[in-house]
Amino acid sequence: MPREIRKRGKKKAKVQTPSVPEPAVKEPDTPSWMQSTKPNPLTNDLEAPFGYVEADVKAYFRTVDLCIRDWQSGTGDFDLPEDVDPNQERRSFIIAALSEMSGKELQLSTDPDCSGILERMAYSMDDFVRRVFMDCLAGSYERLTTHRFASHVCQTHLTLARDTISREARGIVAIRPAEADPSDSTELRTMTQLVLDATEELLPRLARLVMDPFASHVVRTLLTLLVPSLSSSDTSSTGPHGAPLRSKKSAAYKARQGPMKSVFKSTGDNDGSRDSTTSILTPPGFGVVARRFVHTIRTEMDDNEIRALASDKVASPVLQMMLRLEAESGEAEMAGSLMDRVLMGMISRLIDGQATLDREDYLETLMRDPTSSHLLEVLALCAPPRVFQSIWTTYFVGRLPKLVTHPVANFVVAKAVERLEAEEDLRTVWLEMGGVAGELGRTGVLRAMIDRAATKGLMEEEMVETVSKVFGFSSAEDRILFVPCVLRLKTLEAFRLSLAAEGESVNVSRGLNEEVPALPRHQAPNRKKSEAVPFSTQGAIILQSMLRLHEPYNEVVCASIGAMSIENLLTIACDPTGSRVLDVVLESPTVSPRIRRKLIVNFVGHFHSLVDDKLGSRVADRCWAVADPYLRERIARSLIPHERFLAGSFYGKFFARNLHLTLLQRKPEEWKALQTKAKTTTEVDSSRSVLPPSSSLQDSSAKAEGDSIKIQKKTKRKHPEEDPIDSVFSGAGKLQRNPTRPIVAPVPVPESGTTMDKGLSEVLGAIKDVPKGTALRERKRSKRA
Repeated sequence: MPREIRKRGKKKAKVQTPSVPEPAVKEPDTPSWMQSTKPNPLTNDLEAPFGYVEADVKAYFRTVDLCIRDWQSGTGDFDLPEDVDPNQERRSFIIAALSEMSGKELQLSTDPDCSGILERMAYSMDDFVRRVFMDCLAGSYERLTTHRFASHVCQTHLTLARDTISREARGIVAIRPAEADPSDSTELRTMTQLVLDATEELLPRLARLVMDPFASHVVRTLLTLLVPSLSSSDTSSTGPHGAPLRSKKSAAYKARQGPMKSVFKSTGDNDGSRDSTTSILTPPGFGVVARRFVHTIRTEMDDNEIRALASDKVASPVLQMMLRLEAESGEAEMAGSLMDRVLMGMISRLIDGQATLDREDYLETLMRDPTSSHLLEVLALCAPPRVFQSIWTTYFVGRLPKLVTHPVANFVVAKAVERLEAEEDLRTVWLEMGGVAGELGRTGVLRAMIDRAATKGLMEEEMVETVSKVFGFSSAEDRILFVPCVLRLKTLEAFRLSLAAEGESVNVSRGLNEEVPALPRHQAPNRKKSEAVPFSTQGAIILQSMLRLHEPYNEVVCASIGAMSIENLLTIACDPTGSRVLDVVLESPTVSPRIRRKLIVNFVGHFHSLVDDKLGSRVADRCWAVADPYLRERIARSLIPHERFLAGSFYGKFFARNLHLTLLQRKPEEWKALQTKAKTTTEVDSSRSVLPPSSSLQDSSAKAEGDSIKIQKKTKRKHPEEDPIDSVFSGAGKLQRNPTRPIVAPVPVPESGTTMDKGLSEVLGAIKDVPKGTALRERKRSKRA
C-alpha cells in the first residue's frame, strides 16, 4: 500500500464471524444486479404503504422541482432565444415529467420529498392530466387521506378540481390530447364523476376519518368542494368563519415553498390550468351528496360520540361545517338532528311544546372551552330563529356581566349579539353591560353592540353613552380627548397620567375648538418601529364602529379628530393601526362631507410629509380620491414647492405622478378639466370598489395630458438664409417644446408701461436693429480673424 494512504495507529484485530449453515435446498445463484430491490407493494409499512420511491426517480423529480420553482418565481427563461415560445418548452418539460410519473403516482404521493413536488406540479396540469392523476388515486383514498404526506396531495388536487368541475358544468370537457398513448382505449371519467366516486369511497369510513389528524382536513376540503357556500373565502386557505382548511404546520410549510401557480404564461385565452371566468358552477347533485355526510354521522354515531366531537381539536371543525350544512338544508330544526344532539335535546323539547328550558352543564362547559367555543359561535350564527332565541334566553340573559369578562365566553357572546333583531334584546344587553363599564380588557361585545345598533338604527345614542361611560367621559368638554383615549384603550384618568409621565400637561376644560395636546411618545412619519406609538387594535376597531353610526351620534369621534393638531394627525396617519380610523372617516357614508373636507384641509401644507411614509401615502391616496376638484387644486399647489422632495421620496414619487404638477403650472384650465374628468370616473367606480386602481387613473390622466400637449415635430427651415436671431424674435410669443426636457413655465414679459432695466432694453434693441444676414457675416469674419 502506498505510504500516503496508510492510516496511523495500531491495526484492529479481525473479528471472526461464525459460519452460517447453508440451507438444505440451495437455490440457484443469481447476480446481485439482477435481484429486485423493490419492496412488496402490499407491505403494511405505514410510512410507505405502496412502496418506496427509487433513488434515481427521486433525484429526477428533485430536478423537476427546481425548474418549476424557477418558472413560478419568474426566472428560468433568460437563456432562451427570442423566437422560442417558453410555453412550448415548458409544456414539453411537464409532459416528460408526467411520463416518468406514470405508474408511480401512489408511491410518489406517500414520499416525504416527492409529495410536495406533486403539489407544485398540480398547478401546471390541465384538466385532462388532473383527471388522469385523480383516476390513478381511485380505490386508495382511505390510505391516502390518512397518510401524513399523501393527505396534502389529495387536498391540493381536490382544491384545484373546483375549476375543472366548473368548466364541466358549462359543458367544457377536456379531450384526450394527441400525444397520449393511442393503444389506451379506456374511457376516462370526468372530474365530476371522480369526485363523486371518491366520496362514495370515503363515506363508509367517515366516522373514523373525521377524527384522524390528516384525513379530517381532506374531508373539510371535500365538503367545501361539494358545497362552495361553506367556504367564506378561497378554499385553498380558509374555510367557514376563517377556519383554516389546512393545519398550521401545513400552511406554514406552503408559505415557505414560494408561489404556487401555473408555469405557463397566459396568452389571453384559457390554457386549461385555471378558470377563465369568475363564477364557479357546481353540479346540482353535489348538494345531495354533501347531505349524505350529515346523515352518515347521524346514523353511525350516538349522542355521546357526537358531543365528544365538539371538544376534539381535530373533529370539531368538521362538525362545525356539518352543522352549517344541516342548517342550510333546513334539517336542523328536526328532532334527532346534529344540532339537536349538540344542544342536549333542546330542539326536541321545543317541538314538544316545553316553554322553560334548564341550562345544561355540557353547554356551559363548551362555552368556556377554547376549542369547543367555536362550535357555539357557529350555532349562534346559523341556528334557526326560534332555536337561537331559546339559546339566548336560556344561556345569556341575566348572565352577561359574568360572560363578557370571561376570556373565552366573551367571543360567543359577541357572535350572539350580532344576531339580535329586537330592540328589547339590545336594550337588555345595554342595561346589563352597565355593570362592567370599567372592564376594558374584553371589547368584542362592546364592538358588536355598536355594529348592531348602526345596522338596525336603534339605540345609537345609548351606545355613545355606554362607550363614554366605559372610558370615563362625563362631560362634553372632556370628549376632546375621546380619540386619543379610545385609540390607546385607556380611560381619561389613565391618559392624563400617561401625559403627566411624558411631561405634557392637559387642560380638559378647554372647548372643542382647542387642539388636542401632542400624544406621548410622538414620532415623525419616518419613525423607527421600536419607537412607534403603541395604539391598540381593539380601540381602533371601536372607533371605526362608532364612525359608522348615523349623524349626529358619530360627532363625538369626528369632533375629537377635527380638534387634533397636524402633528397628532400625522402620527395617526402613519401608524398601521391608527390609519384605519382615518380610512373610515374618508370612506364611511355616514360621515358628513364637511368632516372629510375639514380633515383634508388640515393636511394641506403637510402632504409632502404624509406621502413620505408607507402608510401615510395610502391615507393621502384616499384623501385625493374623495377630494373635490377645488381641494385637489389646493393640494397640488401646496406641493409645487416640494417637487424635488417628492421626486426623491420612495413613496412620494408615486403620489406626485398622479398630480401632474407640471401641467398645473403650465395650463391650469386643462389641469382642472382633467381632474374633473378623473373625479367623475372615480365616482362611477366607487360602487365597485372604495378606491379606483391607481394604474387606471394614472393611464387616463397620462392619456389626457398627452392629448392636451401636442409635441411639435422638428421640420427643415424653408429659408436657410434667414438669420437665426431674427427667427428667434419672429417666433416671439410661441413656445418651442422639447419632448426630452420637462416643461417649464414661461418667464413673464413686462407689459407696456412697466419699467425695465435700461441696459437690458438697449442691448435687445440693438440686436433687433441689426439688418438681416449682418450678424451671421460678422460671426464668420470673427472666426477667420
